[in-house]
Amino acid sequence: SNNPSSWRIPNNWADITETFHEAVKVSWLEGHSLAQTVFINLYLHKPYMIEDRILKAFCLSVYKLLEIIKDLVHKAMVYEEEDFQPMQYGYHLNPDISGQRMIGMLREVEEDLHRKIRARPTNEAQAIFARIKFIRVFLQVLISFRKEDQPPSMPDCQRLLTTSIEMLYVVQDTVYLGRKSDHPDNEHILGFEPSINQRLLPPTFPRYTKIKSRAEALIYFIEMIERFKIVCRIQSITSLHQALDFFIEFSKSSPCILSRSALQLLYPGTNPSSLKDILKDSVKSFICPPALLSKTLLSNQQAKHYVDTFLSHCSRPFTNFLQLCGHNRARQRDKLAHLLEEFTTLQDEAERVDAYLHNLSVNSPLSRPHIACFGTWVLYHTLRIMIMYLLAGFELELYSIHEFYYIYWYLYEFLYGWLISALSRADSFLVENDILNELQRSKGASKKRPKYKKKPRPYNRDIIYLQALQNMCGGYYKALMGFRLEGKLSMPHPRFDSEQVRYEHRFAPFQNLLTPPPVVYSEFREMTSFERFQQQPVDSVFLYIAGCKHFHQARQLLESVPLDSEVSELLKICKTNFIVLKLLAGGHKKRFHETSRVRFFQQ
Repeated sequence: SNNPSSWRIPNNWADITETFHEAVKVSWLEGHSLAQTVFINLYLHKPYMIEDRILKAFCLSVYKLLEIIKDLVHKAMVYEEEDFQPMQYGYHLNPDISGQRMIGMLREVEEDLHRKIRARPTNEAQAIFARIKFIRVFLQVLISFRKEDQPPSMPDCQRLLTTSIEMLYVVQDTVYLGRKSDHPDNEHILGFEPSINQRLLPPTFPRYTKIKSRAEALIYFIEMIERFKIVCRIQSITSLHQALDFFIEFSKSSPCILSRSALQLLYPGTNPSSLKDILKDSVKSFICPPALLSKTLLSNQQAKHYVDTFLSHCSRPFTNFLQLCGHNRARQRDKLAHLLEEFTTLQDEAERVDAYLHNLSVNSPLSRPHIACFGTWVLYHTLRIMIMYLLAGFELELYSIHEFYYIYWYLYEFLYGWLISALSRADSFLVENDILNELQRSKGASKKRPKYKKKPRPYNRDIIYLQALQNMCGGYYKALMGFRLEGKLSMPHPRFDSEQVRYEHRFAPFQNLLTPPPVVYSEFREMTSFERFQQQPVDSVFLYIAGCKHFHQARQLLESVPLDSEVSELLKICKTNFIVLKLLAGGHKKRFHETSRVRFFQQ
């Protein structure tokens, strides 16, 4: 019968909930349509007609979850058509039950099941209890993410997520209790009909959606909860620079759409209206500009207006930067190119504001000179975006191997060098500000000249790390040039190839930037010409030895910074590449192609 009220609750109750996990979390959240995933469950078509209390509460909670997930994803706005299908196909996703009432219904069912387990414990009852409790706790987590007026309490959130994980492990351990499908290739069971919504789909729509296995779906779900635990940490981060690092690092794991959306919603800086103060603190902590510290400059209304206007104009590009980190990895690269256009405008404005403030500070005896402070801050972020753009090409496998050498050359000769220079300038400003503060504090306190202790440089670790990456890129560039000289790289046919066209295409987003100035192809050819080495004949051995030196230098630099997983991985790459290039320089296996032995890194 197709009347849900007449269906008896099946013995394989666990199958219904697990298939829900597969459909809504794995299939729907991986970009398939609701009609081909969640709503192939016939129990969901008329949930109010279901007589069984447990099954009815479960089905209504599915609707509530769908509503909240869709709302969270829409608010975060970090999805593309391949990430998420919002179409409802006529299904009404808003049940006439509030979130709190839904949680209450699930809790009542939980208590009933708990009493039954105490009276007569069975594996089946415990399995159903774990599934219902998981749904209830997960619903609470999502509702807390949804509240705009009050951010979720971190301890409460972590407690709920820990409970979710515990319940999922119970679900994993009781999967065997579910009934298996009669067909090995099809996991669908009683109450599920894959073609039930066929008529709702447009004629050109994909006709079949592969639903993942229950084991895969549960692993996916456990990983999602673990990611939520990481996402909750963003609430303890106040600095914009740390938040950006957090967003970028989180994105590297290619998280699911729901995790990415949650991160966007939990960080207040993704809202342009609240970002201005965060940006002000960010500039202050990055380079300590006199315009934000000197009372003389702060009391000048015109100067204050210029600074406020500049920071207001920064809000949109930085919001877009944070939002960009929430998109899938493939889309990020295109968005980075567009973001550079916004930062070009910011560079121009920062230059004008800096020039005006510098003139004011020079005429003020109580203020330090304001030399390119805002410009250095904008340049630092511009360079990071440029580096992210080029490295994304490696990750997405967009470059041919014969193109690698000019990508690494650009990173080595220009981008990392400029980034180190910008960070060193900010570092010097911070140290200078600390010295001035100490001098002012010591005035009048004692007539004795104070003894200054040498303080650690604020960005010392970051500068050393960037120098290591710069050397690694130099090593790759020299190694690849050696391979080219020995004919170890397969090159395109000259008749169908134009290196200039490829070069200009790869660096097209950099063409309109003021700083750093773009390097045109003719300059690149001139700067990489072997004719520049007049004292030394350049051959592959010379290049391999030069590459060796770069990797050795990178290794020494990395060994001087605190060890973490990323530094450990880079150290392994440096050691491997040093050995390979040393062997090649000594003439080892000249008849073989050694490019596959060199390990490349993707930041």
